[in-house]
Amino acid sequence: MTTLGYALFATRWLQAPLYFGLVAAQGVYVYKFFNELWHLIEHVLSGLADETHVMLAVLKLVDVVMIANLLIMVIVGGYETFVSRIGLQGHRDQPEWLSHVNSNVLKVKLATAIVGISSVHLLQMFVDVHHTPRHDLLWGTVIHMAFIASAAILAYMSGPMASHETRGNSAHGLQEPVVLPRQRDGGDEEPGSAAEERIEAAGFPARKFLEMFDDSHLRSPAPQTLARLGKVDFIGRKGNVVLVGPPGTGKTHLAVALGVRACQAGHRVLFATAAEWAARLGDAKAEGRLAKELARLGEYPVLIVDELGYVPLEGEAAHLLFQLVSHRYERGSLIVTSDRPFSRWEEAFGDAGVASATVDRLAHHAEVITLDADSYRTRGLRTAALGGQGGSGF
Repeated sequence: MTTLGYALFATRWLQAPLYFGLVAAQGVYVYKFFNELWHLIEHVLSGLADETHVMLAVLKLVDVVMIANLLIMVIVGGYETFVSRIGLQGHRDQPEWLSHVNSNVLKVKLATAIVGISSVHLLQMFVDVHHTPRHDLLWGTVIHMAFIASAAILAYMSGPMASHETRGNSAHGLQEPVVLPRQRDGGDEEPGSAAEERIEAAGFPARKFLEMFDDSHLRSPAPQTLARLGKVDFIGRKGNVVLVGPPGTGKTHLAVALGVRACQAGHRVLFATAAEWAARLGDAKAEGRLAKELARLGEYPVLIVDELGYVPLEGEAAHLLFQLVSHRYERGSLIVTSDRPFSRWEEAFGDAGVASATVDRLAHHAEVITLDADSYRTRGLRTAALGGQGGSGF
């Protein structure tokens, strides 16, 4: 990217004050909510509020809350989409909708929220129909129907747009690794041979590519998530990727494919299973060079730890793996695969304290991807069995 391009890209930060202004507006609505609530309580306690008055007051409170929800979506989703990543991946309080937010999703959600707010306004008019002019009822209904039609059109358009985006990611993001930025470790090596040398030196058990990964059997994550990971921009942020799922869902394939992408982007990578990393560090400690080994591994932008949890870490192995994770915290990236969620890592480490400390450092800047699918190893057997039952005729 040219200097002019960087300068233009940096202008996105001009939007940041706008979102902080919306945060102030959110504060205004908090004040309005409690002010309306106080008036409602006063009227109820004084006996001046009938059923209609209470219903209208409650609808006003609902209206304020829905507008506040709309503001939250605009503030968080807009900032994440147009300014900068917030980095909530793996956080226990991450909103569900934020995990797949983009400008297309954001528009549909905002349109839906506006329809909800309009519905509340229209309901207020009909509840207080005796004091609402017929002209206002008519135009309130027309405007509400216009909002519904707009939301329906946006939702309809989002389908083809999302499909086009998925095809685009598949065609460009997953099949053209040459578009990835090259960040070389040094020297003026010829790009093709240098990437090949890094791949050979990484110690991958086999060479896997993202375009070879069959995502048709995945119930989650969405293909867009894998395409985004394929950009390997988490490496520049010193972030981590944790792939969680049962055996046979493709965790190792994805970890290797991401490692290959990292090599093609100019990064050095090392691959080993969790047990192999523990053994390697154990040998280094026995020879009195653990600190040097950790420092040497720190020179690699990406380390891949495969099959964490398949073989329990015994004794000192758990502490050594923790030291590896701790040493790389905010210094380098880790790609970790495991057959169990964080809540069960105590089973793998054999020590609740070490497991908790490891998860704390690993997940802080991590994108946690849960692979939900049937095992590819048994999928064919199951299909064959069902076919045999269907065709037996007995």
